[in-house]
Amino acid sequence: MVEDDRRPFRERVPFDAEEILVLAEATRIAEELISDHYKISTSQWKRYRYDIRSLRDLHAEEITDYAFAQIRRYAFPPHDKVLASRPGDYFKICLQDHVIRKALTRDAHLSLLPLATYILTHELIHVVRFARFLQRFDAPEKERDAEEARVHHETIELLKHLKIPGMETVLSAFGAYRFMETFVTERGDGQLSN
Repeated sequence: MVEDDRRPFRERVPFDAEEILVLAEATRIAEELISDHYKISTSQWKRYRYDIRSLRDLHAEEITDYAFAQIRRYAFPPHDKVLASRPGDYFKICLQDHVIRKALTRDAHLSLLPLATYILTHELIHVVRFARFLQRFDAPEKERDAEEARVHHETIELLKHLKIPGMETVLSAFGAYRFMETFVTERGDGQLSN
């Protein structure tokens, strides 16, 4: 979801250790929901080449002030050696701690666990859909809008019965269709495109 206030942040403060533990729990919940929904076994998750990182672990080009997350697509994980036997897309979910924190500060009724679960569930649905070729990552804008609406609806459906304190508030606050993230891909020539 894109923030309404388009002014850049004066200070981008990464999540602290306690908040990182909450993100880890939100990741566990989101992965479990996605596993059940898409019938993905533990061993099958290894085929989905993705990583979730928060602000502290992001490079400058992976940071944005206008979305809760940014999905970046790379030909290979940046930390891996290029192996001909392991081709394929690698998706990096770049959480924007400062944007998430701003939403939490702005609305005292929101809390990190349900909001992070909402964001991560949404992003992981995208990753699965991209990896299964249900949606092109580099689709034209009109197609992206339709995909965003589909993923948003699917996210709401998966979360609406989840018994996490504050989830109802998150779904109420962010239930209207909005963009959650930006997509950036590294082309074969090392250049980036949206």
